[in-house]
Amino acid sequence: MARGWESKSVEAQQNEARDAARAEKHRPLSEEERAGIQRRRTLELARARTAADFDQAASPAQREMLKRALTALDAELRALD
Repeated sequence: MARGWESKSVEAQQNEARDAARAEKHRPLSEEERAGIQRRRTLELARARTAADFDQAASPAQREMLKRALTALDAELRALD
């Protein structure tokens, strides 16, 4: 019987931890958090578009410009981390 109590206690602790994680995941975001998420998404989309343009670029000058833009976008994304 002692094992039954122990396993139920462990199960209860696991359920509490899972419920707490769900509550944290579904809590309302602050305005600052929303702005940060939106900023990251905007930068990621801009980077994806710039990378696609870079792949299609034919002129060396255009490729250089897009390469610099990618470097700048990567730096901004790293700064958000």
